[in-house]
Amino acid sequence: MDGGPFVSGTYPLAVPDCGRFERELASTPPTRLRLAWKVVPNGVARRDVAWHLLREMLEPGAELSNPCVRCGGPHGPVRTTDASARPAVAYASGIAVAAVASHGPGTFAIDAEVETDAVRDAAGLNGILGGRESVRLQDWVRVEAALKADGRGLRVDPGTVTVELAGDLGWRAVVPGGPIIAGWDIHGPRGLVISAAFSEASGAVPLDPATP
Repeated sequence: MDGGPFVSGTYPLAVPDCGRFERELASTPPTRLRLAWKVVPNGVARRDVAWHLLREMLEPGAELSNPCVRCGGPHGPVRTTDASARPAVAYASGIAVAAVASHGPGTFAIDAEVETDAVRDAAGLNGILGGRESVRLQDWVRVEAALKADGRGLRVDPGTVTVELAGDLGWRAVVPGGPIIAGWDIHGPRGLVISAAFSEASGAVPLDPATP
């Protein structure tokens, strides 16, 4: 999530300061996913941290940009000149998360939340996805990732998105007026809940859980 109603302005000590890992998503076709995260130091822009993490995973000299498709401002999905990769970023409280998926058609996005957040946990999640009850943090992260992959983000009511499981860590989301979204729950760094999502045009179909 990129600065929404749950951001408390602090990060939990349960999350390691930085790290990275790689997963091969058991999809058709197979998708290589690399992910890195880092606690944002005081006084440093979180985007600078996220983009530094991306550059470490991209081809040397690859350029990054994030023009908004609506206004052209620098706040849209991240793009790169590295033709072999699709980049994405997310921010969970004071943590920057960056991911790179192998090249393919369609869009790629991630969302992340810290497992423990005093402000969010005190407010609860019921009502954040419309009339659904017993909403879990993973439910919200899946929907956020799906909306990012759809491209319209929170211009679509999150409560209208439906998610169905497809395997232990795979899922599919239907966003009204948009493509089918294929997604995975990424079990990576301790203390973070992360989901990755691909638009239907990517051709990625979940088969089995993500494996190291």
